[in-house]
Amino acid sequence: MKIAIMGSGGVGALFGARLAHSGVDVAFIARGGHLEAINKNGLQIVSSQRGDLTIKTRAVSDPASIGVVDYVFFTVKLWDTESAAELIKPMVGPNTGVISFQNGVLRDETLRAHLGAQHILGGISYVGATIKAPGIIEQKGNVQKLVFGEYDGQLSKRVEALQAACLQAELEVFVPENIELALWEKFVVLVAMSSVTASCRQTIGPIRENQQTRQLLTAVMNEVVLVAKGRGIAVTSDLVSRQMAYLDKLGGEVTASMEHDLRHGNRLELPWLAGAVVEMGRELNLPTPVCQTLCAILSPYVSGKK
Repeated sequence: MKIAIMGSGGVGALFGARLAHSGVDVAFIARGGHLEAINKNGLQIVSSQRGDLTIKTRAVSDPASIGVVDYVFFTVKLWDTESAAELIKPMVGPNTGVISFQNGVLRDETLRAHLGAQHILGGISYVGATIKAPGIIEQKGNVQKLVFGEYDGQLSKRVEALQAACLQAELEVFVPENIELALWEKFVVLVAMSSVTASCRQTIGPIRENQQTRQLLTAVMNEVVLVAKGRGIAVTSDLVSRQMAYLDKLGGEVTASMEHDLRHGNRLELPWLAGAVVEMGRELNLPTPVCQTLCAILSPYVSGKK
């Protein structure tokens, strides 16, 4: 089995490193100082709860130099989706599965348009991981879970093979019957956590312990549920309470990548998260005032430091 990690940031590098450590042939695509550090010192994972890990590997900047692979883990930032989809074409053979572990619920529409629907599997990651320094990934908390599946609901051989590889790497893995529903379930909590942690400049611990910001999390999730139902997604009535229970189980130091990006002056994925909820709500004539307000608060920072 050969896996390519397109975008070796927190999510892609962490899961790629765990799989490589278990014996899977993993190729990493990175750029800049991160690329140089990985090639010089190896890829380092720092995790107080899961244990540190350093793997000696070779990272490249050009996906074409890797050749055809069995799976591409697509983990670039959302604004790079179209350009990155074109770059990975040399790695996509007749049987290659491409799995986006990006944020959002609309990214696979773009990937289908560029690569063909037959290659695209739905994917979700649950992990708190960011680039601490070039070549070094820091994981906060204990969760490292992958969810993926075919959009037609079939348990295909390529899904079974990847599931087995993840289990061998001691990753938590789940294959749902309905991957689109699973994507929206994640989107509900992701939009809330990303927009509220970024707006408050806080990790999840202080936010969930404060009554007003806890209510803010719930209010955002309720708006995303409203939009999901408007788009015909059969979310269950207990989804918000289940996702709050998930947030309550996270380590208090865990934060969203968007809050991390805000603190470091990086570009934000806001337009594809809370911003997408506002746009979809507008198209469906559904109110999303809380998401609108949070988007307004964060709007000066969307482009990062100039």
